[in-house]
Amino acid sequence: MRSPKAGGPLRLSGTPHHIICKIGKLNLDLGQFTPFHNSIFPAHHLVFRMCKMKAMTITAYGENAKFEAADLPTPVPTSGHVVVRIAASSVNTVDTMIRALGSDLPLSPALPAVLGMDFAGVIEVVGEGVNEFAVGDEVYGCAGGLADLQGALAEFMLADARLIAHKPKSISMREAAAMPLVGITAYEGLERAGIAASQKVLVQGGAGGVGHLAVQLAKHFGADVYATGTGGTQMDVIKGYGATPIDFAAEKITDYVAKYTDGAGFDLVFDTVGGANMTNSFEAAALNANIASTVGLLEIDLSPAHFKGLSLHIVFMLLPMLSNQGREEHGAILAELAKIVDAGALKPLLDSEVFGLDNVSGAYDRLTSGKAIGKVVIDV
Repeated sequence: MRSPKAGGPLRLSGTPHHIICKIGKLNLDLGQFTPFHNSIFPAHHLVFRMCKMKAMTITAYGENAKFEAADLPTPVPTSGHVVVRIAASSVNTVDTMIRALGSDLPLSPALPAVLGMDFAGVIEVVGEGVNEFAVGDEVYGCAGGLADLQGALAEFMLADARLIAHKPKSISMREAAAMPLVGITAYEGLERAGIAASQKVLVQGGAGGVGHLAVQLAKHFGADVYATGTGGTQMDVIKGYGATPIDFAAEKITDYVAKYTDGAGFDLVFDTVGGANMTNSFEAAALNANIASTVGLLEIDLSPAHFKGLSLHIVFMLLPMLSNQGREEHGAILAELAKIVDAGALKPLLDSEVFGLDNVSGAYDRLTSGKAIGKVVIDV
């Protein structure tokens, strides 16, 4: 095996190599190592198997469960996967649900666990069979933090290459980390509900994580967009994206349906609030309209939907990660979202509070407090 240039990449064949790495004055004998055929490793990655990384772990579940620092083995690349050096991660409602509910939620990982689904970062190592990405590429995605998949609250993360895409060039790592879960959800919901130009679209919860991206995407697709919220800050956020804000606390459904649709109802309703609010969406919808929702965990009388001939689409964005089916669709959506971002038609809203890896508990508490405006992001 030849010695690589300092800091340079090393291409290894699929035959065994005896590896001795020199770090300063220390010689590390790693013994026999058989890499994937033609794998490319920056020289310092040859010590990945024996290196440790900093991660924030959770050792008990509960609403007030705290995250603790731990030194864990740095992940090594497997076929179809990449190792990403994490720059930032964002907190989603489902992350806080995992922390609070634990084993009561079927998708929660076994303890101790590294949570965090969304991330942006730089590819450090590329596994066998990955041709779309290279070492040094800036990427973003939603690829762990549930079931048996390690999350992004760590310095490094193993990610299925099908679940990631090249990061939008025009935004920061923090902004990119805020997008994957909510962006995929917003895009999929609108697409499944048949978004089209000139439709009248109502987004319930238009200033929320999924909602604020759904508003922008619906505008991008040429729809006439309206969105519910309440309070001056939320109204300003919705208005800032070019949509018509509706204060659900001050306006009755029948009133704003009459005002904005002449009583006909909205062609498409994206309900990011869900739950009991679903009946409000039924009431606001036009005959034969499409309704997309991210929250369908309830018992509800579907009679209003029946008599209007409504089509209901439940979006459960985590399915590809949990089932290992259709993962490439998420990568494709992320790639499309990156194009829309770089075209200037989409931009994530970040909460004003800044958190580091040493204060993950504070970031989770910020989201559950209901005080955050925009996505809560953790710098790694």
